[in-house]
Amino acid sequence: MIDVQNLTKRYGPATVVDGLTFTVRPGAVTGFLGPNGAGKSTTLRMVLGLTRPDAGTARIDGHAYGDLTHPLRHVGALLETAAPHRGLTARDHLRWLAQSNRIAGRRVDEVLEEVGLADAARRRTGTFSLGMGQRLGLAAALLGDPSVLVLDEPVNGLDAEGIRRLRELLRSMAAEGRTVLVSSHLMSEMALVADHLIVISRGRLLADTGMSDFIERHGRSYVRVRTPEPDRLARELEAAGATVTRIPARGLDVVGMAAADISRIAAAGGFPLDELGTHAGSLEETFLDVIGEGQGALGQEGRNTHV
Repeated sequence: MIDVQNLTKRYGPATVVDGLTFTVRPGAVTGFLGPNGAGKSTTLRMVLGLTRPDAGTARIDGHAYGDLTHPLRHVGALLETAAPHRGLTARDHLRWLAQSNRIAGRRVDEVLEEVGLADAARRRTGTFSLGMGQRLGLAAALLGDPSVLVLDEPVNGLDAEGIRRLRELLRSMAAEGRTVLVSSHLMSEMALVADHLIVISRGRLLADTGMSDFIERHGRSYVRVRTPEPDRLARELEAAGATVTRIPARGLDVVGMAAADISRIAAAGGFPLDELGTHAGSLEETFLDVIGEGQGALGQEGRNTHV
Protein backbone atom coordinates (compact mmCIF):
# COMPACT_ATOMS: atom_id res chain seq x y z
CA MET A 1 0.00 0.00 0.00
CA ILE A 2 0.93 3.67 -0.16
CA ASP A 3 1.38 5.38 3.21
CA VAL A 4 1.78 9.16 3.40
CA GLN A 5 2.54 10.71 6.79
CA ASN A 6 2.69 14.46 7.53
CA LEU A 7 4.01 15.16 4.04
CA THR A 8 5.02 18.80 3.54
CA LYS A 9 6.55 20.70 0.63
CA ARG A 10 7.32 24.40 0.41
CA TYR A 11 8.50 26.50 -2.52
CA GLY A 12 9.76 29.76 -1.07
CA PRO A 13 7.00 31.27 1.09
CA ALA A 14 4.31 29.03 -0.46
CA THR A 15 3.38 25.76 1.24
CA VAL A 16 2.17 23.50 -1.56
CA VAL A 17 1.61 20.37 0.53
CA ASP A 18 0.86 20.95 4.20
CA GLY A 19 1.13 18.05 6.66
CA LEU A 20 -0.74 15.64 4.41
CA THR A 21 -1.53 12.17 5.81
CA PHE A 22 -3.45 9.34 4.11
CA THR A 23 -3.18 5.66 3.21
CA VAL A 24 -4.04 4.06 -0.13
CA ARG A 25 -4.98 0.42 0.42
CA PRO A 26 -4.99 -2.53 -2.01
CA GLY A 27 -8.11 -3.95 -3.57
CA ALA A 28 -9.74 -0.64 -4.52
CA VAL A 29 -9.42 2.18 -7.01
CA THR A 30 -8.67 5.33 -5.01
CA GLY A 31 -9.42 8.67 -6.65
CA PHE A 32 -7.12 11.57 -5.75
CA LEU A 33 -9.11 14.78 -6.21
CA GLY A 34 -8.52 18.47 -5.72
CA PRO A 35 -8.76 21.77 -7.61
CA ASN A 36 -5.90 23.12 -9.71
CA GLY A 37 -3.01 24.03 -7.44
CA ALA A 38 -4.21 21.77 -4.61
CA GLY A 39 -0.86 19.94 -4.48
CA LYS A 40 -1.89 16.65 -6.11
CA SER A 41 0.94 16.40 -8.64
CA THR A 42 3.53 17.52 -6.08
CA THR A 43 2.27 14.84 -3.69
CA LEU A 44 2.52 12.14 -6.35
CA ARG A 45 6.03 13.29 -7.26
CA MET A 46 7.07 12.96 -3.61
CA VAL A 47 5.51 9.49 -3.43
CA LEU A 48 7.57 8.52 -6.49
CA GLY A 49 10.82 10.04 -5.21
CA LEU A 50 10.97 12.76 -7.87
CA THR A 51 10.56 15.63 -5.39
CA ARG A 52 12.13 15.75 -1.94
CA PRO A 53 9.70 16.64 0.87
CA ASP A 54 10.59 19.27 3.44
CA ALA A 55 8.97 17.13 6.13
CA GLY A 56 7.09 13.85 6.46
CA THR A 57 7.39 10.56 4.62
CA ALA A 58 5.90 8.68 1.69
CA ARG A 59 6.28 4.90 1.70
CA ILE A 60 5.27 2.17 -0.73
CA ASP A 61 4.88 -1.17 1.01
CA GLY A 62 7.01 0.26 3.81
CA HIS A 63 9.84 1.52 1.57
CA ALA A 64 10.77 4.85 0.04
CA TYR A 65 10.51 4.64 -3.74
CA GLY A 66 14.24 5.34 -4.10
CA ASP A 67 15.06 2.28 -1.98
CA LEU A 68 13.15 -0.14 -4.21
CA THR A 69 15.23 -2.56 -6.28
CA HIS A 70 13.92 -2.59 -9.87
CA PRO A 71 11.09 -0.16 -9.04
CA LEU A 72 9.05 -0.81 -12.21
CA ARG A 73 8.38 -4.30 -10.89
CA HIS A 74 6.77 -2.81 -7.78
CA VAL A 75 5.25 0.51 -8.91
CA GLY A 76 3.81 1.52 -12.26
CA ALA A 77 3.48 5.27 -12.72
CA LEU A 78 2.19 7.71 -15.30
CA LEU A 79 2.83 11.42 -14.73
CA GLU A 80 1.78 14.26 -17.02
CA THR A 81 5.38 15.42 -17.35
CA ALA A 82 6.74 12.03 -18.45
CA ALA A 83 7.82 11.78 -22.10
CA PRO A 84 9.87 9.17 -24.02
CA HIS A 85 12.76 10.02 -26.35
CA ARG A 86 11.09 11.19 -29.57
CA GLY A 87 13.52 9.28 -31.78
CA LEU A 88 12.77 5.86 -30.27
CA THR A 89 10.06 3.54 -31.50
CA ALA A 90 7.39 2.56 -28.99
CA ARG A 91 8.82 -0.97 -28.77
CA ASP A 92 12.40 0.24 -28.29
CA HIS A 93 11.33 2.66 -25.56
CA LEU A 94 9.66 -0.16 -23.65
CA ARG A 95 12.55 -2.56 -24.32
CA TRP A 96 14.96 -0.09 -22.73
CA LEU A 97 12.74 0.21 -19.66
CA ALA A 98 12.37 -3.57 -19.46
CA GLN A 99 16.12 -4.17 -19.62
CA SER A 100 16.85 -1.52 -16.98
CA ASN A 101 14.53 -3.29 -14.53
CA ARG A 102 15.25 -6.89 -15.54
CA ILE A 103 11.77 -7.43 -16.94
CA ALA A 104 11.25 -10.21 -19.48
CA GLY A 105 11.27 -8.93 -23.07
CA ARG A 106 7.99 -10.69 -23.89
CA ARG A 107 6.20 -8.18 -21.64
CA VAL A 108 6.85 -5.41 -24.18
CA ASP A 109 4.54 -6.86 -26.80
CA GLU A 110 2.03 -7.93 -24.16
CA VAL A 111 1.54 -4.41 -22.81
CA LEU A 112 1.53 -2.85 -26.29
CA GLU A 113 -1.35 -5.16 -27.13
CA GLU A 114 -3.07 -4.44 -23.82
CA VAL A 115 -3.17 -0.67 -24.40
CA GLY A 116 -4.03 -0.90 -28.11
CA LEU A 117 -0.64 0.08 -29.56
CA ALA A 118 0.43 -3.19 -31.14
CA ASP A 119 0.02 -1.79 -34.67
CA ALA A 120 2.14 1.28 -33.78
CA ALA A 121 4.98 -0.61 -32.10
CA ARG A 122 7.52 0.33 -34.82
CA ARG A 123 6.54 3.99 -35.08
CA ARG A 124 8.78 6.65 -33.54
CA THR A 125 7.17 8.19 -30.50
CA GLY A 126 7.80 11.70 -31.86
CA THR A 127 5.02 11.05 -34.39
CA PHE A 128 2.48 10.01 -31.76
CA SER A 129 -0.68 11.96 -31.01
CA LEU A 130 -1.44 12.96 -27.41
CA GLY A 131 -3.70 9.95 -26.99
CA MET A 132 -1.10 7.54 -28.36
CA GLY A 133 1.47 9.03 -26.03
CA GLN A 134 -0.88 8.42 -23.10
CA ARG A 135 -1.33 4.81 -24.18
CA LEU A 136 2.44 4.38 -24.34
CA GLY A 137 2.76 5.87 -20.86
CA LEU A 138 0.20 3.35 -19.60
CA ALA A 139 2.12 0.55 -21.28
CA ALA A 140 5.27 1.64 -19.46
CA ALA A 141 3.37 1.75 -16.15
CA LEU A 142 2.11 -1.81 -16.70
CA LEU A 143 5.42 -3.18 -17.95
CA GLY A 144 6.64 -4.66 -14.66
CA ASP A 145 3.25 -6.15 -13.73
CA PRO A 146 3.35 -3.97 -10.60
CA SER A 147 1.37 -4.37 -7.39
CA VAL A 148 0.98 -0.57 -7.12
CA LEU A 149 -0.27 1.76 -9.87
CA VAL A 150 -0.05 5.58 -9.66
CA LEU A 151 -1.62 7.55 -12.49
CA ASP A 152 -1.80 11.34 -12.84
CA GLU A 153 -4.54 12.50 -15.27
CA PRO A 154 -4.41 9.25 -17.29
CA VAL A 155 -7.44 10.00 -19.49
CA ASN A 156 -5.90 13.12 -21.08
CA GLY A 157 -6.03 12.73 -24.85
CA LEU A 158 -7.73 9.33 -24.81
CA ASP A 159 -10.72 8.69 -27.05
CA ALA A 160 -13.86 6.93 -25.83
CA GLU A 161 -12.41 3.50 -26.56
CA GLY A 162 -9.19 4.34 -24.73
CA ILE A 163 -11.11 5.59 -21.70
CA ARG A 164 -13.20 2.42 -21.65
CA ARG A 165 -10.07 0.26 -21.82
CA LEU A 166 -8.49 2.24 -19.00
CA ARG A 167 -11.60 1.94 -16.84
CA GLU A 168 -11.68 -1.83 -17.31
CA LEU A 169 -7.96 -2.07 -16.60
CA LEU A 170 -8.17 -0.14 -13.33
CA ARG A 171 -11.14 -2.15 -12.11
CA SER A 172 -9.47 -5.45 -12.97
CA MET A 173 -6.21 -4.50 -11.25
CA ALA A 174 -8.05 -3.50 -8.09
CA ALA A 175 -10.03 -6.76 -8.22
CA GLU A 176 -6.71 -8.62 -8.27
CA GLY A 177 -5.81 -6.98 -4.95
CA ARG A 178 -3.46 -4.32 -6.30
CA THR A 179 -3.18 -0.75 -5.06
CA VAL A 180 -4.50 1.80 -7.58
CA LEU A 181 -4.24 5.59 -7.07
CA VAL A 182 -5.64 7.83 -9.83
CA SER A 183 -5.67 11.63 -10.04
CA SER A 184 -8.17 13.05 -12.52
CA HIS A 185 -10.23 16.16 -13.27
CA LEU A 186 -12.81 14.12 -15.20
CA MET A 187 -15.45 13.68 -12.50
CA SER A 188 -17.86 11.68 -14.64
CA GLU A 189 -15.19 9.05 -15.20
CA MET A 190 -14.01 9.07 -11.60
CA ALA A 191 -17.59 8.46 -10.49
CA LEU A 192 -17.64 5.29 -12.61
CA VAL A 193 -14.30 3.83 -11.54
CA ALA A 194 -13.32 4.95 -8.02
CA ASP A 195 -14.25 3.06 -4.85
CA HIS A 196 -12.53 5.43 -2.43
CA LEU A 197 -11.71 9.14 -2.53
CA ILE A 198 -8.93 11.29 -1.13
CA VAL A 199 -9.78 14.99 -1.55
CA ILE A 200 -7.30 17.77 -0.86
CA SER A 201 -7.27 21.55 -1.16
CA ARG A 202 -4.35 23.91 -0.61
CA GLY A 203 -2.22 20.91 0.24
CA ARG A 204 -4.43 19.74 3.10
CA LEU A 205 -6.73 16.76 3.46
CA LEU A 206 -10.46 17.49 3.19
CA ALA A 207 -11.87 13.97 2.84
CA ASP A 208 -10.67 10.36 2.99
CA THR A 209 -13.71 8.15 2.53
CA GLY A 210 -15.61 5.75 0.31
CA MET A 211 -17.29 7.11 -2.82
CA SER A 212 -20.85 6.40 -1.65
CA ASP A 213 -20.15 7.74 1.85
CA PHE A 214 -18.66 10.92 0.37
CA ILE A 215 -21.75 11.68 -1.69
CA GLU A 216 -24.18 10.62 1.06
CA ARG A 217 -22.42 12.70 3.72
CA HIS A 218 -21.60 15.80 1.69
CA GLY A 219 -23.95 15.71 -1.30
CA ARG A 220 -27.21 17.55 -1.60
CA SER A 221 -30.22 15.36 -2.34
CA TYR A 222 -33.48 16.92 -3.52
CA VAL A 223 -36.85 16.01 -4.99
CA ARG A 224 -37.63 17.36 -8.45
CA VAL A 225 -41.32 18.27 -8.92
CA ARG A 226 -43.11 19.60 -12.00
CA THR A 227 -46.70 20.79 -11.85
CA PRO A 228 -48.98 23.21 -13.76
CA GLU A 229 -49.29 25.19 -10.49
CA PRO A 230 -45.72 25.48 -9.16
CA ASP A 231 -46.17 28.71 -7.18
CA ARG A 232 -49.19 27.51 -5.23
CA LEU A 233 -47.62 24.08 -4.53
CA ALA A 234 -44.38 25.77 -3.46
CA ARG A 235 -46.28 27.76 -0.83
CA GLU A 236 -47.90 24.59 0.51
CA LEU A 237 -44.56 22.76 0.73
CA GLU A 238 -42.82 25.71 2.39
CA ALA A 239 -45.65 25.94 4.93
CA ALA A 240 -44.99 22.27 5.73
CA GLY A 241 -41.29 23.00 6.40
CA ALA A 242 -39.61 22.24 3.07
CA THR A 243 -37.06 24.44 1.30
CA VAL A 244 -38.20 25.05 -2.27
CA THR A 245 -36.28 26.44 -5.25
CA ARG A 246 -38.14 27.42 -8.42
CA ILE A 247 -36.62 26.14 -11.66
CA PRO A 248 -37.67 26.62 -15.33
CA ALA A 249 -40.49 24.73 -17.01
CA ARG A 250 -42.86 24.83 -14.01
CA GLY A 251 -40.42 22.94 -11.82
CA LEU A 252 -39.52 22.90 -8.14
CA ASP A 253 -36.48 21.47 -6.38
CA VAL A 254 -37.49 20.50 -2.86
CA VAL A 255 -35.07 19.88 0.02
CA GLY A 256 -36.03 18.59 3.45
CA MET A 257 -39.08 16.57 2.45
CA ALA A 258 -39.42 13.04 1.07
CA ALA A 259 -41.09 12.38 -2.27
CA ALA A 260 -43.88 10.41 -0.56
CA ASP A 261 -44.75 13.38 1.67
CA ILE A 262 -44.74 15.75 -1.31
CA SER A 263 -47.08 13.37 -3.13
CA ARG A 264 -49.50 13.33 -0.20
CA ILE A 265 -49.53 17.13 0.07
CA ALA A 266 -50.08 17.44 -3.68
CA ALA A 267 -52.94 14.92 -3.62
CA ALA A 268 -54.61 16.62 -0.65
CA GLY A 269 -54.43 20.01 -2.39
CA GLY A 270 -55.54 18.72 -5.77
CA PHE A 271 -52.23 19.54 -7.51
CA PRO A 272 -51.57 17.49 -10.68
CA LEU A 273 -47.93 16.31 -10.90
CA ASP A 274 -46.08 15.90 -14.19
CA GLU A 275 -42.83 14.79 -12.49
CA LEU A 276 -41.86 13.61 -9.03
CA GLY A 277 -38.45 12.07 -8.46
CA THR A 278 -35.60 12.00 -5.96
CA HIS A 279 -32.17 13.11 -7.20
CA ALA A 280 -28.91 12.40 -5.37
CA GLY A 281 -26.04 14.83 -5.73
CA SER A 282 -23.46 13.89 -8.36
CA LEU A 283 -19.78 13.45 -7.56
CA GLU A 284 -19.02 16.71 -9.37
CA GLU A 285 -21.63 18.69 -7.43
CA THR A 286 -20.52 17.18 -4.13
CA PHE A 287 -16.85 17.76 -4.90
CA LEU A 288 -17.44 21.43 -5.71
CA ASP A 289 -19.44 21.89 -2.51
CA VAL A 290 -16.76 20.26 -0.37
CA ILE A 291 -13.98 22.24 -2.04
CA GLY A 292 -15.88 25.50 -1.57
CA GLU A 293 -16.54 24.77 2.09
CA GLY A 294 -12.99 23.54 2.65
CA GLN A 295 -11.35 26.56 1.06
CA GLY A 296 -13.55 28.85 3.11
CA ALA A 297 -12.53 27.06 6.32
CA LEU A 298 -8.84 27.12 5.39
CA GLY A 299 -9.07 30.80 4.51
CA GLN A 300 -10.70 31.58 7.85
CA GLU A 301 -8.03 29.54 9.64
CA GLY A 302 -5.32 31.49 7.82
CA ARG A 303 -6.91 34.82 8.83
CA ASN A 304 -7.18 33.71 12.43
CA THR A 305 -3.55 32.59 12.44
CA HIS A 306 -2.44 35.82 10.87
CA VAL A 307 -4.31 37.83 13.48
